[in-house]
Amino acid sequence: MSDLSYIPATEAMARFADKSLSPVDLMEVVIARTEAVEPKINAFTYTHFDEAMDQARASQERWTRGAPLGCLDGLPVGIKDESCIEGKPTSNGSLIMKDFVADHTSVMNERILAEGAIVHARTATPEFSCAGFTHSRLWGVTRNPWNPDFTPGGSSGGTAASLAAGTSAIATGSDIGGSIRIPASCCGLVGYKPPYGRNPDDPPFNLDFYCHTGPLARTVRDAILLQNVMCGPSPKDISTLYPKLVLPSEYPDIRGWKIAFSMDLGSFTVADDVKRNTLAALQVFRDLGAEVVEVDLGWGDEIQSACMAYLNHLFGGALSELLADHADEMTDYCRGFAETALDSSAQDFVKSLEVAGQAYMSLGPMLEEYDALICPTTAIPAVPADFDMKELTIDGVQVRPELGWVLTTPFNMLSRCPVLSVPSGLGDTGVPTGIQIVGPTYRDEVVFQAASAYETATGGWFRDPSHRPAL
Repeated sequence: MSDLSYIPATEAMARFADKSLSPVDLMEVVIARTEAVEPKINAFTYTHFDEAMDQARASQERWTRGAPLGCLDGLPVGIKDESCIEGKPTSNGSLIMKDFVADHTSVMNERILAEGAIVHARTATPEFSCAGFTHSRLWGVTRNPWNPDFTPGGSSGGTAASLAAGTSAIATGSDIGGSIRIPASCCGLVGYKPPYGRNPDDPPFNLDFYCHTGPLARTVRDAILLQNVMCGPSPKDISTLYPKLVLPSEYPDIRGWKIAFSMDLGSFTVADDVKRNTLAALQVFRDLGAEVVEVDLGWGDEIQSACMAYLNHLFGGALSELLADHADEMTDYCRGFAETALDSSAQDFVKSLEVAGQAYMSLGPMLEEYDALICPTTAIPAVPADFDMKELTIDGVQVRPELGWVLTTPFNMLSRCPVLSVPSGLGDTGVPTGIQIVGPTYRDEVVFQAASAYETATGGWFRDPSHRPAL
């Protein structure tokens, strides 16, 4: 059972086609695996197992006739409990929305369902996806399959925990400050933040350039599979880019590349185990024939400050509208975020844009000289599962509890750069660590080429039981 629950999505689809595996068999394994491990990790909010089995039988019949709906037909896909599916509950991890049933389907979910995917479960988020961990008053604490004392990250933490535990084949996430890449790193996964506009989102946050939807997966090819479904222009989202970009699954090697790296982006305190794993990953790129050079971006503390100012003004501002009627229903971290936003000004917002412009004045020319930039995804493997965001210290240094342990948010600020997080090793607590591969603006293929070469060289994760959580 365990091996089949970790089958790559691309392999599952190939086996559906050659009839060596049926959607019914795979769904039965995924449901059984969920029933065995879900009490330990709490990755899901709503489950739809009876409906999923009916859909798996219908998919199996289509495959028997040689007429699948699309490239995901019969695949168990976890959908973050944030985007909408018509007629289904969507809670956003909030008591405020505990009875909400969607009256429409989000564009990215329309595309996933049109390809025949089966939504067997919705994946947990912190309240309104406003944290880098995953716990809420409505659903409780979601835990990391590698070490349940720690978070799987957030806000797409349920997605990551499910993938790492073998209870989804691929799954969706969203990323406004690192919410795809943080859980990817914490759970040993591949997580992709595409350039702004590449993938559709729901209003109003489709108009927020910090905000992105994207895939999480156990392999690079699986991430490509889902990204190619999610992406492309939509008449419902004015920010989406034309034409649709289709990523190849095969890439040339990276011999002769020049790769820049920064361990701290100029202002982060990074733990020793993360440094160790990052350096080991960089050596893999050297062994692949790339030149790897440490660089100074010229960034400082102003980057983190500007990121927080921007998020306070827009994201926090949206949440602050709930305070008058729902403050007593909100989690402490969500209410605190909303209350802080009340002091944000238009001047703070404009200043954050000025800092973003200056930051790219450094990064942009650098990405003309180098093929990609690599840095850690998180500064520590993970915070505790029940982290309260009140105080955080790394190696004796007090850091911002909201953003100080993640190196992701600067690339929401510089949102047109594609960024892929891939695993770099295990930290001292047994929790995975990751690196971010940052590409030039709108050069999605660059980060996937680098990641494909790296994954091939390292053998990939989850390939056998010794490379999976001991649940």
